[in-house]
Amino acid sequence: MKGKRLRSINFILWISFLAFAAFILIMTWVFQTTLLRQFFISEVKADLEDIGGNVYRRISELMRAPNVADDGIDVYIALEQYNNPSVNIYVLDESGDCLYPTEMNAPSEDYNVGVDQDVFNVVFEELCNAGTDKGVIVRIDDGNYVYSARFTRTDGQSSDNYLYINYSTELSESAFSMMEKELIVIAVVVVFVALIISALLSMELTRPIARFTRAARRMAKGDFTVDFKGEYTYAEMDALAETLDYAKEEIGKSDQLQKEVLANVTHDLKTPLTMIKAYASMIQEISGDNPEKRAKHTQVIIDESDRLTALVNDILNLSKIRSGMDSLKLQEFNLSEFIHTVLERFDYLTETKGYTLVRDIDDELYTEADTEKLEQVVYNLVGNAVNYTGEDKKITVSLKKAEGGKIRFSVTDTGKGIPPDEIDTIWDRYYRSTETHKRPIKGTGLGLSIVKTILVKHGFEYGVESEVGKGSTFYVLFPEK
Repeated sequence: MKGKRLRSINFILWISFLAFAAFILIMTWVFQTTLLRQFFISEVKADLEDIGGNVYRRISELMRAPNVADDGIDVYIALEQYNNPSVNIYVLDESGDCLYPTEMNAPSEDYNVGVDQDVFNVVFEELCNAGTDKGVIVRIDDGNYVYSARFTRTDGQSSDNYLYINYSTELSESAFSMMEKELIVIAVVVVFVALIISALLSMELTRPIARFTRAARRMAKGDFTVDFKGEYTYAEMDALAETLDYAKEEIGKSDQLQKEVLANVTHDLKTPLTMIKAYASMIQEISGDNPEKRAKHTQVIIDESDRLTALVNDILNLSKIRSGMDSLKLQEFNLSEFIHTVLERFDYLTETKGYTLVRDIDDELYTEADTEKLEQVVYNLVGNAVNYTGEDKKITVSLKKAEGGKIRFSVTDTGKGIPPDEIDTIWDRYYRSTETHKRPIKGTGLGLSIVKTILVKHGFEYGVESEVGKGSTFYVLFPEK
């Protein structure tokens, strides 16, 4: 198709794997840089708020308690910082000078007594704006948070003291930075591995398809010896191979049948045409002046013309039914009376040919179908039984109620039966039994194929029961109305 852009499955799978790998990497990056960091910050604030609340309450108690020396507050601060190595705890005056811990009682040698004045001013301003004495957390920079609270003086002094807890996340931030670098390396490795794996996997997945394509091209050229089956890793490919093999067999049968039909039609058309030409020549050259011979020869021409017309009509009917051009005209009718009417066309066989037509037909059975096409079904089935019945020339036609709201119509002959290996082929166009038979009814070899096509179009169940040496029974199940 003009303008249609086609891409190979290999390319699509390759791009899909890469896109999937890229999606996973992007989601990991988003999780690490956004979600994980936000979660970490929330945990830091919760931890800092918990530590700050406990420290605030305990120092408040120590400040209000009588006879508590400064060493008591220093000892408590040292103990808390020992239990929480990430924090530095201070008690500051209103100017930002450190009251506790005192320099001589600092928790460790590297403990920095005092805070940056600019930082204190920022925290002090946030605390004032919050309008509360405790529970204010301020982020100073990417690696530090401060918990601030006010100790209201009750000893008559005008100035208040402040709790200042610094929480350092420098180690965590370093870990995050390292993780980001590692993620870049991982992304490069993942993309490289995805390239290799996607290429190998796409080749593995498309190898059977390429094999199917090659075999299908050979089959399209008429080579029906191709085999789609093989050792496949995937169940779907194995199922597809079985389906393609089945399609190949059916197409092969259809191709063979088409050749047989062409040969048979050619033969069946050629025979009456040859006869018509031969007897017309005989009339012209031999029997033109002999009324008796001329009548005999012209009757042969008429019979062969009728046979030729019947063949052409059957081929046209079969083609129209199979192509869907001949739509069904359904109507409800008395099937019992209908069968009797069709069987009357065979009365001349019982009167002149010695045939016995046994009728076992229940009365007042109704169904819904296309009567014109159903007439072809009944006539062809009975005619087939006449052609193949045994020496006793007996045919039994039955119409009975069956289970499930069905009506069973059957035609039974006493012929030699159908071999089991031919049961499935008797409905094919131009099927010919290996047994010789008389043909008192003019036939074209398309009867059972027409029957099958009409019944399939109606959706009726049908079949044949046969035993070699004992005859055959063809049946149809009609819906009862």
